[in-house]
Amino acid sequence: MFFYLSQFLSFLAMPLTIISLLIVVGAIYFRRKWGKRSLWAGILLLWFFSNQFIANQAMLAWEPEFKEFDEVKPHEYGIVLTGVTNLSKTAYDRTFFNKGADRITHALQLYRMGKIKKILITGGQGLNPVNPQSEAELLQRFLLMTGVPPEDVLIEDKAKNTAQNAQFTKAFLEENKIDTNQEFLLITSAFHMYRSKGCFDKVGLKTETFPTDYYSYDVKFSFPTLVYPSPSSIENWHKLVKEWMGITVYKLVGYI
Repeated sequence: MFFYLSQFLSFLAMPLTIISLLIVVGAIYFRRKWGKRSLWAGILLLWFFSNQFIANQAMLAWEPEFKEFDEVKPHEYGIVLTGVTNLSKTAYDRTFFNKGADRITHALQLYRMGKIKKILITGGQGLNPVNPQSEAELLQRFLLMTGVPPEDVLIEDKAKNTAQNAQFTKAFLEENKIDTNQEFLLITSAFHMYRSKGCFDKVGLKTETFPTDYYSYDVKFSFPTLVYPSPSSIENWHKLVKEWMGITVYKLVGYI
């Protein structure tokens, strides 16, 4: 129930939801003074949230810096959070990726470099699944296709959210008699790292972070960046607002 409620609250707080409501109300009540103000507020917010430069600055401020591979000390286990595959497309001979594939490809790089000896993938099917396979299974398949030995890929495939990623991972480790006092390498998207780290800290698992899957880019001053509206900018704001909402709710219920 909490999972569905948090999704709904996030939807209500999304910039595009607020913009749409302001514009619709303004259009309906345009003859009234407050209706015109609502319409103009919606238009101005649409420009603000679609501006590439502003959206990138916000994302840059939120995402932690990436780490050089050479900076990472060796760990026995790397923990990869899912949320990177296209679960709406069912296939049994391949893995379809969405944005965020860096999580697993960088984990593979770390494995090949000897920075991690085993990869533990945590994540189930998410909200309203149409694919009978879990994300952890799909990513496991990808790693096996690349030649990673089956004994080096472990999966926890029940978690539906970040809190469960941490809780179920700890339970999985305990069930398989894996030392939970060691330090793990936590691999997930940069924008999602604060909440992820907080959840794993809460359940008592010590982690070093390895942020990946960056939505920000190096600052550049160009006419298109400063002026042209971009749908991807609105999408980035949606990710930020959803993450901030998630952190707020998680703190209220004690997940972090």
